[in-house]
Amino acid sequence: MLRFSDDTHLLEQHAYRYALQDIPEPNLYRDLFPYQEVPKIPFNHRLVPMDMPAEIFMTDTTFRDGQQSREPYTVEQIVTLYDMMHRLGGPQGLIRQTEFFAYSQRDREAIAKCKEKGYRFPEVTVWIRANEKDFQLVKDMEIKEVGILVSCSDYHIFKKLHMSRHEAMEHYLDVVKQALDAGLRPRCHLEDITRADFYGFVVPFVDALMALGKDADTPVKIRACDTLGLGVPFPGVAMPRSVPGILYGLRHYAEVPSGLLEWHGHNDFGLGVANACTAWLYGAGAVNCSLLGVGERTGNVPLETMAMLYSSFRGTANGMNLDVITDIAQYYEKEIGYRIPPMTPFVGRDFNVTRAGIHADGLLKDEEIYNIFDTGKILHRGAAVAISNVSGAAGLAFWLNQHYGLQGAEAISKTDPLIAKLKDWVDQQYTEGRVTALSDQEMEQAAAASGDSRFSAR
Repeated sequence: MLRFSDDTHLLEQHAYRYALQDIPEPNLYRDLFPYQEVPKIPFNHRLVPMDMPAEIFMTDTTFRDGQQSREPYTVEQIVTLYDMMHRLGGPQGLIRQTEFFAYSQRDREAIAKCKEKGYRFPEVTVWIRANEKDFQLVKDMEIKEVGILVSCSDYHIFKKLHMSRHEAMEHYLDVVKQALDAGLRPRCHLEDITRADFYGFVVPFVDALMALGKDADTPVKIRACDTLGLGVPFPGVAMPRSVPGILYGLRHYAEVPSGLLEWHGHNDFGLGVANACTAWLYGAGAVNCSLLGVGERTGNVPLETMAMLYSSFRGTANGMNLDVITDIAQYYEKEIGYRIPPMTPFVGRDFNVTRAGIHADGLLKDEEIYNIFDTGKILHRGAAVAISNVSGAAGLAFWLNQHYGLQGAEAISKTDPLIAKLKDWVDQQYTEGRVTALSDQEMEQAAAASGDSRFSAR
């Protein structure tokens, strides 16, 4: 059958309707996932077109998946972080939703307090057990969207649920019907999609979900979950690990609109952010993230990183308040007590700090040479140097000028006599066996003790 596409403005062939393949034994893709070896990345050299949606955005799972890897947040912490997400997302609501558990009284209290804020964005959604009692609980809380687990790989269907594919599909469809009958908007979490039989189970199942939504006149959202971080963003990778292939298949064979298509990735192989960007590029409207990437095992896709990359893709922050990223990082460390690894992009203590003298020399001449962008303007965190045995005279001069706000005629050059005196002192520290960087407090004391009148009274 030929159909004119409003997206590509071309005649496209829609001859393929994939039927459920109800096989007697699970397909575990043992050639790709031998378990006793590192998983394999096969290529079939099939390329699919990029399909960036007109509208892309982020959703958040800090209070759901993010809480599965750490002690629960307090109600106050949840409300504060929710406020910060609202500020970060801006008036366009680029952080469109955030999801909660609804099991405990603490969860429900946090949900109620966040809803009291009256924000349109992020919309409060929940993840629940798929039963009638929980559906009613959510409806009583006036929540519109619910996340429902619909595991789609044979690892889960056969090994965890002890069902056939047909039985699993019928069970899932029945649960989604219950949610629709309760007046809720289902969000179907296709767990472990990167180990699933895409054409033998995923596509026919999603076809059926789309039909349910159409019949109920209620959109059914599809969340493609890369549960073990096995997705691969490279062109020409074979299924089921191909992120471009998964997104293309969901858009073109299951006909999921980009606005109802969401990517949820993990970072087990260090590809979480790359896969999320690829999901946007190949048709997902949303990428699901968590603050600081906190989540199970190696974590989720960091929300703050995707906010920055949104700005890179679109050429504008589109109303997002990116400086809130620094507020979030400070809140995690000072109030929650979470230690952010210092090299973490955008939020770590050292993300824009250099220790190399040659880099510090570049910063001293023009900050733009060695800083990724104007981090002082955008994130309220200017480029910095940490003083060590490799900082050199340029590093000392840059530290003094930045730390004390010295500009113009007051700025100190690396040839200033004070720099030579401080450098001798720094070199002595490391000659005597020091191995760590010098703290700001130590540098302040050294500058004050140098006898230089510019700093003796500070």
